[in-house]
Amino acid sequence: MIIGEIRRYLRDNNAIRVSRSLRDTAYKALQAKEQLTRKNAKEPTIQEIADELGVKKEDVVFALDAIQDPISLFEPVYHDESDTLYIMDQVSDEKSQDDIWLENIALKEAMKRINEREKQILMLRFFAGKTQMEVANEIGISQAQVSRLEKTALKHMKKYI
Repeated sequence: MIIGEIRRYLRDNNAIRVSRSLRDTAYKALQAKEQLTRKNAKEPTIQEIADELGVKKEDVVFALDAIQDPISLFEPVYHDESDTLYIMDQVSDEKSQDDIWLENIALKEAMKRINEREKQILMLRFFAGKTQMEVANEIGISQAQVSRLEKTALKHMKKYI
C-alpha cells in the first residue's frame, strides 16, 4: 500500500500532467527497447518497438516524448571560455513581433500615398481576399482595369516601403 501511494504521488505530482495510459505505453516501450537491444545487440528502431508492443509507431513516439522531463530555455547547451550557448538561442521565431510591427507601419504609410480607388482595390484584393473579377463587379469597372490599377498601386507603394 505504501509503495502504491509513493507511485501515485510521483505520477500525479510531475511538472507536466501525462495520462496514465500514455505513461504506461512509454514504460512498456522502454522495456521493449531494452529487451530488443539485448536480443539483437543493437539499438532498435521506433518501428521495431511499435511492432513488439503491437501499437502504431506514432503512439510510441508520442508516449516517449510525453515522459521527457521539461527543461528550461536558459539551460546551457554549450560553454567555452568566452560564451555560453543556451537552448533559447537555438529556438527561432520566423517572424519576430518587431518585424511585424515595422512592416505594419510601413504598409500604413505606403497606403496613405496612393489614391482612394487604388486603396479600395488593394483592400478588397489583399485584405478581403477577393478576385480581380469580384473587385471589378463590385466597383463597376473591367477586370483588366482592376489589374492595371492594382499593378500601378503596388508599384507606387514599393517606392515608399
